[in-house]
Amino acid sequence: MSNEKKGRSNFSGSIGFVLAAAGSAVGLGNLWRFPYLAAQYGGGIFLLVYLILTLTFGFSLLMTEIAIGRKTKLSSVRAYKTLDKRFGFLGYLAAIVPVIILPYYCVIGGWVIKYAAVFLCGNANAAAADNYFGGYISHTTEPLVFFLIFIGITMIVVMGGVQKGIERVSKFLMPVLIVITIVVSVYVLTIPGSLEGVKYYLLPDFSKFSIKTICAAMGQLFYSMSIAMGIMVSYGSYVKKDVNLGSSVNQIEIFDTLVAFLAGFMIIPAVYVFSGEQGLKTGGAGLMFITLPKVFDSMPMGRIIGALFFILVLLAALTSSISVLEAIISNVMDKFHISRIKACIIIVVISVLLGIPSSLGYGVWSGIKILGLSFLDFFDYISNSVLMPIVALCTCILIGWCVGTKSVEDEVTRNGEKFVRRAIYRVMIRYVSPVCLIVILVFYTLATFGIISF
Repeated sequence: MSNEKKGRSNFSGSIGFVLAAAGSAVGLGNLWRFPYLAAQYGGGIFLLVYLILTLTFGFSLLMTEIAIGRKTKLSSVRAYKTLDKRFGFLGYLAAIVPVIILPYYCVIGGWVIKYAAVFLCGNANAAAADNYFGGYISHTTEPLVFFLIFIGITMIVVMGGVQKGIERVSKFLMPVLIVITIVVSVYVLTIPGSLEGVKYYLLPDFSKFSIKTICAAMGQLFYSMSIAMGIMVSYGSYVKKDVNLGSSVNQIEIFDTLVAFLAGFMIIPAVYVFSGEQGLKTGGAGLMFITLPKVFDSMPMGRIIGALFFILVLLAALTSSISVLEAIISNVMDKFHISRIKACIIIVVISVLLGIPSSLGYGVWSGIKILGLSFLDFFDYISNSVLMPIVALCTCILIGWCVGTKSVEDEVTRNGEKFVRRAIYRVMIRYVSPVCLIVILVFYTLATFGIISF
């Protein structure tokens, strides 16, 4: 197409873009963080709040980033400056986020490979032992090896380029991921007593509704939708001008929300049956690598279901790590005008060096803390609880108050499409989202340092 930026890679069409973007959105946050938050913050009421925010807050930020990418045909490091020179700093701020995230995310991805291998080899009983996970991550060599395997797989896919690498893999992985999710969810619902867990998951507990519920749901959107880290700007820059952005964003929302919803069906009823309500209060790594192996070891066909589950988590982790690395590569290629392969090798070497502290931070370097946090927890806090809300807030200011929402609206409707949620979009970007983002930034900072409970 003559109007496509010369030399710029593109997705082959709408389906390729949607599956790649959905793959980026569907990651570890959907499969371990969403079920834990849903259980902790009232089940049904959390789901309701999350759905409302997805259709308003999440939609607005997702649409903005994708539209900015397609409009400028640039990655984040140059795209924001193109819209307004005063916001050149925002491109670099957004570019820093995936650089911080990729190393520790791949460390966790290595943990997932380890557990998938353990269950595939029939060692579910060993993985269910109380000290198994703690003992494993405190080792030096084995976690580093699996970390290198995971980041190596990610690198190979991204080296293949947009269509032959990212799009081709996403078209395969996403359908497989959905099928495994449905299979495991259906099986869990057949376990005697699981309906009580379903009720716990779906029926709203209004007594648990508070500002914390809203903050938790909004924070989850950052994990779920890959917003505020330059990924969707980069992916948007690969979208052809004739693709319907409104329809594509709707499909990405559906994919992301469906997987998160089904993740709750996979995890909450099973944990509730075998560990009770107390088992649901274990979040993050504890839920994934300590509680769930015990649940799988206790249930009929647990070894098979556990293997399927960790394969599912591995696929989800890979689709997200691929998008994170691609965001970095896109920025490096745009800024320094070097080849994809050279950029990929440089970034992966740097990521390996940065990932080593996160891997060793639970073992030989466990005595080293930053602000009282382990290396991995510190990197997670800086990227997800500080930088991402700041990037999103500045994006809202840029589009809502400086260049105007019309810049995004025109890109969405450039081929005569209707912008169905135009009024909601304007209100969210200009007023609601900035206030909510400031609240998230304050609450998460206070919670991280134990000033308030979250």
